[in-house]
Amino acid sequence: MTDMLTITERSRLRRSHQRGHFDRETINTILDAQPMCTVGYVIDGKPVVTPTLQWREGNHVYWHGSSASRALRHSRDTDVCLSVAILDGFVLARSGMHHSVNSRSVTLFGTAVKVEDPEEKLRKLARFVDGLFPGRYEDLRPDHAQDLKATTVLGMQISEGSAKIRTGGPSDEEPDYALPIWAGVIPVRTEVGTPIPDDRNLPEVAVPEHVQNFKL
Repeated sequence: MTDMLTITERSRLRRSHQRGHFDRETINTILDAQPMCTVGYVIDGKPVVTPTLQWREGNHVYWHGSSASRALRHSRDTDVCLSVAILDGFVLARSGMHHSVNSRSVTLFGTAVKVEDPEEKLRKLARFVDGLFPGRYEDLRPDHAQDLKATTVLGMQISEGSAKIRTGGPSDEEPDYALPIWAGVIPVRTEVGTPIPDDRNLPEVAVPEHVQNFKL
């Protein structure tokens, strides 16, 4: 049986129920495909949303930021909402109302837990770097104690949330298909460009394999 997240009042889809997915495989695939996320907190009774990078380890998702961050300081042991989204295309219909986008997204709810142990924090950050650039972390200058002190790592269990996926062309009202109006999909994708070396790279330093072969 597929491992499913329990559908809750917060995570259930109010509209377009057919686009909702609650299985871990779908949710994990989207999380792994898009490192950029936004995390929503409530600070002093007001909502705050910040962009950052996330990475998944098993049934947990992690993100990091400056230890001086007001949002991160206030989010420990409190409810947060983490969301990722991937835009796959613009859907042009025969009426403005039925324009849409093809996309994949995940919204998760949970309690943010701070990674306190320095060694565990170091392992999490190494996993974050190597998750994007396999094998890079071991070649880097070791992190100073101050580096770790200046960085906060938060995580939460992937136990409440959902994925939402839309694919395909426009869904117009039946009479509108007879109108002489172009409709269809403009695909959108993220492309990885040619790496740009730092001007201060040493002459003998070659481009590593994880840079040459990088892809999302």
